[in-house]
Amino acid sequence: MQVFSQARRIIVTCNKWLAPYLEQEVTELGFKIARTFPTGVELRGTVTDCMRLNLNLRCASQVLYSLKDFRCDDPDSLYDSLSTIPWESILPEDGYFSVTGNVFHPTIRSTMYANVRVKDAIVDRLRDKSGSRPDSGAELLGAVVHLYWKNDLAEIFIDTNGESLVKHGYRKIPGAAPMLESLAAATILATKWDQQSPFVNPMCGAGTLVIEAALIATNRRPGLFRTNYSFMHLVDYDPQNYERERKKLDAIIVTPKNAEFIASDIDPQAVEFSKINAAAAGVVDLIQFSICDFEATTIPENGNGVVMFNPEYGERLGEESELATTYSRIGDFMKKKCGGYVGYVFTGNLDLAKKIGLKAKRRIEFVSAKLDCRLLEFELYQGTRRVRKDPEELSEPSE
Repeated sequence: MQVFSQARRIIVTCNKWLAPYLEQEVTELGFKIARTFPTGVELRGTVTDCMRLNLNLRCASQVLYSLKDFRCDDPDSLYDSLSTIPWESILPEDGYFSVTGNVFHPTIRSTMYANVRVKDAIVDRLRDKSGSRPDSGAELLGAVVHLYWKNDLAEIFIDTNGESLVKHGYRKIPGAAPMLESLAAATILATKWDQQSPFVNPMCGAGTLVIEAALIATNRRPGLFRTNYSFMHLVDYDPQNYERERKKLDAIIVTPKNAEFIASDIDPQAVEFSKINAAAAGVVDLIQFSICDFEATTIPENGNGVVMFNPEYGERLGEESELATTYSRIGDFMKKKCGGYVGYVFTGNLDLAKKIGLKAKRRIEFVSAKLDCRLLEFELYQGTRRVRKDPEELSEPSE
């Protein structure tokens, strides 16, 4: 099986509610999407195509290349079906591989047991064909085989990324309660930011939002920060093909002409962490950092950009009452100092969101650490908003 040249089904997964932004990314890379579902997209391609997807996607979790789908009623039929796959043409006999899985079947109490049966089928096949066997283990350092088994249907994939793509690889210090990089990128893509006007991030924490904004505006892709993928540990992997794709990432970097990136936090350590992470991402020189209360954050005049908050949610007892004042202050700050901008607040506490005191124009759904969240959008008008109606509108009868 020539996986680098043979086109088969590819499933690109993502966290819940990120699929629209993942779909946009995959389409912009020139791929034709066959299906979009709540946690991913389906397309057709080779492992060479998977290589490109891995290097470029910001919102993805996994890039799965299908090897076989089959009916499966018990662990023995799982073993038998996988034993027919020519693993000797996919996995090096002297290599290392791992098995992961999502299993929903009454005969399986632990996914680990199903994963062991997958490993046994692979190892036994390779030993029969070559007389030797590869090493295997839990660390996702080599090739990764992924099993999806629900009811009587199963499918086996090469997980071409290995370690999840949700972490983009530049964040050296996560800070307290960090937002996943893939989620941060998706929330930015969900805004009305044009990638040329100011992006202001008060209460920046470890800087994930402002760094992802700078990466998007400069077209720096996640593949710049990572050096190991599962596809590198397959038979027929050609390092030169990877190097060609990797060099393309350097060639597409741009310098935004008018964009300003401003980040602030009252905690000096948080700002220091942000600077370290931004330096690792190659964008530290683009971002203006300051240590201050969010109300003292610099807002460029006539910027018509975006102001984006990710405040605490008050998950621990006693915090919510204290944060109510903070959310109220956020609303006052946006209303009084951010005229002409579009304001965004990402929160997992909709009761606290009411304290902002502004009417959200949009409420965009996301999930963070299994917590139902919203990205709230506020249009922040300069002066008094006046709605001027067309005379024809005034003459139309009301319904």
